[in-house]
Amino acid sequence: MSRTMTRDLTEGRPLKLIVSFALPMLFGVLFQQLYSFVDTAIVGRFLGAERLAAVGATGSVNFLVIGLCLGLCSGFSIPIAQAFGAKDETEVRRCVWHAVVLSGVLSVVFAVLSATLCKPLLRLMNTPEEILDHSASYIGIIFATIPCCVLYNMAGGILRSLGDSRTPVIFLVLASLVNILLDLFLIIVCKMDVAGAAVATAVSQLLAGIGCVVVMIRRFPVLHMNREDRRPDAALAKKMLGTGLPMGLQFSITAIGSVMVQWSVNGLGVNAVAAVSGGGKLSMFFACIFDALASTMATYAGQNMGARKLDRIHQGLRCTSVLGIVYCVCAFGVVALFARPMLGLFIDADAAPEVTSMGVRYLFINASFYIPLLFVNIVRLSIQGMGFTRVAMLAGLFEMVARTVVALFVVPAAGFTGACFANPAAWVAADVFLFPCYFQIMRSLRQRLMPDAQEVRTGRKILRLRKAA
Repeated sequence: MSRTMTRDLTEGRPLKLIVSFALPMLFGVLFQQLYSFVDTAIVGRFLGAERLAAVGATGSVNFLVIGLCLGLCSGFSIPIAQAFGAKDETEVRRCVWHAVVLSGVLSVVFAVLSATLCKPLLRLMNTPEEILDHSASYIGIIFATIPCCVLYNMAGGILRSLGDSRTPVIFLVLASLVNILLDLFLIIVCKMDVAGAAVATAVSQLLAGIGCVVVMIRRFPVLHMNREDRRPDAALAKKMLGTGLPMGLQFSITAIGSVMVQWSVNGLGVNAVAAVSGGGKLSMFFACIFDALASTMATYAGQNMGARKLDRIHQGLRCTSVLGIVYCVCAFGVVALFARPMLGLFIDADAAPEVTSMGVRYLFINASFYIPLLFVNIVRLSIQGMGFTRVAMLAGLFEMVARTVVALFVVPAAGFTGACFANPAAWVAADVFLFPCYFQIMRSLRQRLMPDAQEVRTGRKILRLRKAA
């Protein structure tokens, strides 16, 4: 198979491969967060706490719709990674073509529906009336430009499936710089209010997506298609949807719980909404490494599943766990020491001391549970990479139930502090489900793919050796 610009994760030391693949991914996730981070900082500092609350109030409904799209893109990438791991060039091209067509059609449908329904959704979520119009203005633009978001994430997902985690990062860095300049220009100079932040995000994503597509066309011989590769195949389309839809629904099911929490927070007033917005942005920034490690494990598990190297998947997950736990301890220390000055990026502590205090509480409680969040990400994405997307979707159901219970019962009783425990409760609930599923899946796969193997314990390791004929 031609391997120009690609990387094979089925050979070599798992730790070295994971670190080298995850580092560009980490920079990519950091800069992706920078879109949201800069939007929030500029809105909060230049437009005030009320506008910050208006943007923050859209977070869960944004996750509900955009998460569905991102899940689809991630799910469509799984068969591509598996075909690449199996070294089947033709299947790679056919999967890529069907992924592009399906994601393009679905993104337009989602854009029309969500942009039309955004204001009723915000009303349903009990969004405070004084910020409703600004919230609808911001999220309406985000929804209308969903194809821009899908273009980048689908192109980036294809490149990562082929082992290239650097190219998406390069264009995302450039797009982030454009986003910052457009934020400042549209909000401060053009006086577009929160709508300027949404337009800046959409334009930046469009540029990043176009850049990835150009590289795919020019530098990846494996993707040079002929007419046969582009022939519609109902069975393959069904297979792609079979991995994409459960992952998209997983995001959306998880987001339903977030919508319930946002509804309960909205009922606590504008200060609570602003505090969750600022604290949530910082928490998401610290969680970037979890996203990078998770995306790495999805590609790593996908390729090794295609190559039928199950032991390498488990070795990779173990290495990723150690790296992640060390980071979690360090991140908690940083939050414990510097939460208040970091929140000053979004909130003027002198003008809004109550919002700042609430934001510190939210960030500290979430950071205390980063280890469960780590495992939610890496275990779930490993399972998804192996092709068991429906199992991962059920984990999202556990998250939804946990967040809903907190929103309906804990927040009314404990107020804002109760809302701070919504995410930790969801992460723990998902882990309780995911860990037994992962080990059961590995046992089942070993029995199915290596039926004649026997286990031999050597110290801490268990080797599966072929029985003699």
